[in-house]
Amino acid sequence: MALHNDLGLEGEKIAKGYLEQRGYEILEENWAFGKAEIDLIAYSHKKLIFVEVKTRSNISFGMPEDFVDLAKQKQMEIAANEYIELMDHQGEIRFDIVAIVFDKQNKYTINHIEDAFWPY
Repeated sequence: MALHNDLGLEGEKIAKGYLEQRGYEILEENWAFGKAEIDLIAYSHKKLIFVEVKTRSNISFGMPEDFVDLAKQKQMEIAANEYIELMDHQGEIRFDIVAIVFDKQNKYTINHIEDAFWPY
C-alpha cells in the first residue's frame, strides 16, 4: 500500500478515537454508495454526522480541509442521502471535516470543523 494510503488510514483511526473521546458514537467507517464514500458516520446529540477525514504530512500545498472541494462535497451528499434513506433518519444532519497534520516528529494536530459545509 502506498505511503499516502497508510497516512490516510492512520488519520481515520486517529479521527475515530478523537470523536469517540468526545462522546460521538461511530456508526460506520468508510461507508460507500457506488463511488461515493464517507470516512466516518457518527451520531451525537440526536444528529447524524457525516465526517470527511483529511490527513497530511505537511501543509506545503495547503491545509487538509482545503482539499474537501465541491466535487467531494457532492459525493458525500449522494452517499449521505442514501444512508439517511436506508436508516430512515428523520432528525438533523451535519457535515464535518476532521483535518490532521503530522509534523516531522510524527506528532499531529487535529482541527475538527463542525458544520464545515452544506452540499449544494
